[in-house]
Amino acid sequence: MCGRYTLSTVDGPDLAQRFGLIEPPAQETLGRCNVCPTETVAAVLEPGRPAAVPWGLRPFRNSRFAPINVRAETATTRFKWRMAGGRVLVLADGWYEWLKQEAKGGARIPFRYTVDGGAPFAFAGLYDGTGVAIVTTTANEIAAPVHDRMPVILPDPDAEAAWLSRDVGIAEAAELLVPLASERVSVAPANPAVNKAGVEGRELLTAP
Repeated sequence: MCGRYTLSTVDGPDLAQRFGLIEPPAQETLGRCNVCPTETVAAVLEPGRPAAVPWGLRPFRNSRFAPINVRAETATTRFKWRMAGGRVLVLADGWYEWLKQEAKGGARIPFRYTVDGGAPFAFAGLYDGTGVAIVTTTANEIAAPVHDRMPVILPDPDAEAAWLSRDVGIAEAAELLVPLASERVSVAPANPAVNKAGVEGRELLTAP
């Protein structure tokens, strides 16, 4: 799954160039080292146009549950209409997972995952008109020792364009919902201070 992630860069123009945006993402979405659910995140809702939207879909009917993740295995059924017209990019440069200690009650150990040495990338996301959810898939060899799920990371600009395109059908888009190649992913311990929501700072990115 993906319950926290980072967009630690503060270079908005660089992100605009990387993702072909007409303007940089909103400043409030940059320099983030501990992005938490319900917070405002940097997304691309249509080609070239960044948006600042909440992380989390609207609660389901008669429920308070507001999904922050959508499983790739059920995206084409349970979230079919969003797969048809609500595919978006969620911009990031890392994500966190936690390893549970064997000792009961022990603090969870955070790890941060990056791609291509820390370069920015895009999660596959779904948008409901209000907020976004990140699509998850089975973990690759790097992520699996800590968690059996990982976010879907679109591998290149062509895949990002295909995911956004309304000319690409649901079945074809679903083929993109696979684990990123293990050789592109790196992992390292993060600062345990990241365990607390609301804490920020670049010191969170690495173990003390």
